Amino acid sequence: MTRSACLIFNPVAGQGNAEQDLAAIKNILEPEFNLDIQFTTKETNAGELASEAIKNQAEIIIASGGDGTVSAVAEALINTEIPLGAIARGTANAFANALDIPDTIEAACKVIVNGATKKVDVGLCNGKPMVLLAGIGFEAETVEDADRQTKNRLGMLAYVLSGLKQLSEFDKFETTIETEDKVITVEANAITIANAAPPTSVLAQGTAGVIYDDGLLDVTIIAPQSRASAIAISYHLLQTASNDEAAQRDDVGYLRTKWVKVTTDPPQKVVLDGEIIGKTPIEVKCIPGGLTVFTPVAENAQADEKLEHLSGIEIEEK
Repeated sequence: MTRSACLIFNPVAGQGNAEQDLAAIKNILEPEFNLDIQFTTKETNAGELASEAIKNQAEIIIASGGDGTVSAVAEALINTEIPLGAIARGTANAFANALDIPDTIEAACKVIVNGATKKVDVGLCNGKPMVLLAGIGFEAETVEDADRQTKNRLGMLAYVLSGLKQLSEFDKFETTIETEDKVITVEANAITIANAAPPTSVLAQGTAGVIYDDGLLDVTIIAPQSRASAIAISYHLLQTASNDEAAQRDDVGYLRTKWVKVTTDPPQKVVLDGEIIGKTPIEVKCIPGGLTVFTPVAENAQADEKLEHLSGIEIEEK
C-alpha cells in the first residue's frame, strides 16, 4: 500500500526557481507516495501546516525550504514517531548539513524514497523546541545582522560579512554556566549550545563534530583576549571542524552535558535555530531520540572535554 506523505513547500526559500524545484520533487516522490502538497504563506507557517498534517494522519511529513521551514516542521514532529524528510532549498541549510542530508533536490528525495530513518536528539531551550543550536552573544548578533535580503543575495557570505562586523565590536560579558555536575564562571564573547550543527556553524565547533544522537548537548565557550585572537579562533574552529579534530586553543573551551543553564552579566541576546528569542538567562535540556528523520547513516566520533586555560575561569564540581 502506498504511504501517505505531506510535502510542506516554502515557495520563497532560497535563490532557485520554486516552480522548477517543485516539479523536480514531484517527479521523484509522486510515484512513491500518496503526496499531499501544502504551501507556506505569510498567513500560514510551516509549523501550522505540519500540525494539520499530523491531525490528518500523514505517515510521512516532508519539509522543503530553508532552515526556518525545516526547523518549524521538525518541532511539530517531536515525540510523534512520524518521520521527517528534509529537502533543503535555503541559504545555510544547517539542519540538512548537520545530518549529512544531501543538498541537491534529487539526492535528498532519494534519501526519503530509500526509507532509512534515524532517531536524533532535540533540545528544549526555555521550554522552546531546539533542533539545531542556541547562540549567546556573538552568534546572536551575527544572525540578527544578516537580513533576509542580504542572505538571498549573498548566501552564506552574508553570515561571514555580518560576523566580521561583529568581531570589530568585540563585546565581552561575565557568564555562569551550570551543568548537572559543575558550575563554571568565566568571561566570554560567545557561548553556543548545540544539539546538531554543521561545520559551517563555526562557533559550535569546540568539540569538532556535534553528535546529534548521543543524548548530550555540545557547549562551546569562546573567550578571546583581543580582536586578532577572535579572528584566529574562527579560522581555527573552521579548520578543526573540517578535520574532525577538537579545538586546541587556550581561549576555546567545550564540554558535553545533558542539561545546562547559562546566566550572563549584562544580559545577552539569544538566537534559537536562527531566530532571536530574547535574552539570557536560558536553560537547555536534551531530549534523546525525540525526532525521527530520513537520513543517511553516519558514524560519529566522541571528543573529550576541555576547559582548562580559559582566562579567569573558575570551576566548582557538584
